[in-house]
Amino acid sequence: MIANLEIVAVTSPKALGEVLVTKVYDFQNHELVRQALRRIAGDGILFAEGEQHKTQRKNLLPAFAYRHIKNLYPVFWDKSIEMVKMIEKDLQSRKASGNNDNTVQIRNWASRASLDIIGVAGMDHDFDSLRDPNNTLNQSYRKLTPSLSLIMKILFVLSMLFGNPAWIHSLPTKRNKDVKESSKVIRNVARQLIRQKKAKMEDPNSETGIDIISVALTSGTFDEENLVDQSMTFLGAGHETTASALQWAVYALCKNPNVQTRLRDEIRANLPSVDDPTPISAAAIDNLPYLHAVCNEVLRFHPSVPTINRVAVRDTSIAGTHVPKGTTLTLSPQLINRLEELWGPDANEFNPDRFMGPGKANTGGAVSNYAFLSFLHGPRACIGQDFAKAELACLVAATVGRFHMELKFPDAKLEIREGVTTSPKDGVLALLTPLEGW
Repeated sequence: MIANLEIVAVTSPKALGEVLVTKVYDFQNHELVRQALRRIAGDGILFAEGEQHKTQRKNLLPAFAYRHIKNLYPVFWDKSIEMVKMIEKDLQSRKASGNNDNTVQIRNWASRASLDIIGVAGMDHDFDSLRDPNNTLNQSYRKLTPSLSLIMKILFVLSMLFGNPAWIHSLPTKRNKDVKESSKVIRNVARQLIRQKKAKMEDPNSETGIDIISVALTSGTFDEENLVDQSMTFLGAGHETTASALQWAVYALCKNPNVQTRLRDEIRANLPSVDDPTPISAAAIDNLPYLHAVCNEVLRFHPSVPTINRVAVRDTSIAGTHVPKGTTLTLSPQLINRLEELWGPDANEFNPDRFMGPGKANTGGAVSNYAFLSFLHGPRACIGQDFAKAELACLVAATVGRFHMELKFPDAKLEIREGVTTSPKDGVLALLTPLEGW
C-alpha cells in the first residue's frame, strides 16, 4: 500500500509467467508512464497495446532476428574501437599539456557511443556523436537525462492519486520545456532520416540496408508517422539502456579487479587489437564465454530498468487470486534478479562464474526461467535484447581490452541516478590507464 494506493508486487515465477506470458494482454503500461515517456521515445512498439502491439511486433521482429544482428557486429565493434581511441586521444592530449589526470566520465562516452551505434545499425546513419559531442541530437538527449527532481517525484505521486496525469506535462517547469524542445528535434531528425532512407530504397541502383528502418519500410505496414515513432523508440530506449549498462559494467569491473583481469586476458587472447583493422565476426565475440558471463552478470546485478508497472485492463486473476480491473502491478527486475530462492545464497554478490559451466551460460544456474527479468519475457519482452547484448559485449571488450580501470573514489558510497533508467549518479568517474600489447 503506497499513499492509500494498493499496488500488487508480482514476485513468484507462477505469477510472473501469467503477467508476462499467458495473460500478458490483460495488463498494459500505466497511463502515467505512457504519457510521460511517449514524449521522449515516441508512440512506438514500447507503448502499443493489444492487437496494435501484436501487429507491430510481428512486423519488426525480422529486423531483430539473429541472422540480421550477426551482420551488425562489425558496426558495434567499429564504434567501440572509435570510442576507445577517442578516449585515448583525450588522455594523450591532457598529458601533452601537462595534465596527468586520467579521470574519465564514463556516462558521457557511453551515451555518445550507443547513440552512434543505434544510428548506424537502426537508421543507416552515423550521428558522429563520438567525434562531435555538441551535435544537435546528442545535446537533445543530454537535456532529457537529468535525475528526477524532488518536484517531479511529488508530481508523480499526485498524479497517481488524482488520475489523468496529462496536466503535469503542461506545467511551466524547466523539464517540461526541455522535453518539448528536445522531442521536437528528435522527431524532426527521425522524419528526415526516414525520408532519406525511403528515397534511397526507391533507387534501383541502391542496396537495401540491414538496419531496422530498412526492414520496417520493406514490410510496408508502417506509415511515415508511425515509422517516426518507432525510430524515436529505438533511438531513445536503445541508446539510453545500453549507456546505463556500460556504466554499470565499468563500475562492477572496477569493484572486482580479479574479474577485470581475467576478462582482459580472454579478450586479448582471442580478439584482434583495437589497432587491427580486421573486421570482427559475430562468432569471435559470441565464442568468448567469460565475456558472455560478465555481461550477463552486469545485466542481472544492475538492470538498467529496475521497476516496471502494469495496470489490469479487465478483471482477471494472478496465481488464483482475483485482480480487479484498474489494479496497478509492479514488477521489479532489481528484486527478482537477486532473489536467493531463485539464484542461491550468493544472489547479492557480483559473480560472473554463475554463468560459466555446462547449462549455465544463459540461466546462470537459476531455478526458474523468470529469475532473470532485465529484458522481461513473453510477447512484451524487449524486442532488441539480442541487439543490446551484442552491443554491450563489443563495448565492454574494447574498453577492458585497452584500459586498466579503477574508480576515482573507490570508497565513496554508491548513489543512484533515478530516471527512466538507473545508473551511478556521477556517471562513473574512472581512472583509465591505456595498456600496451593489444
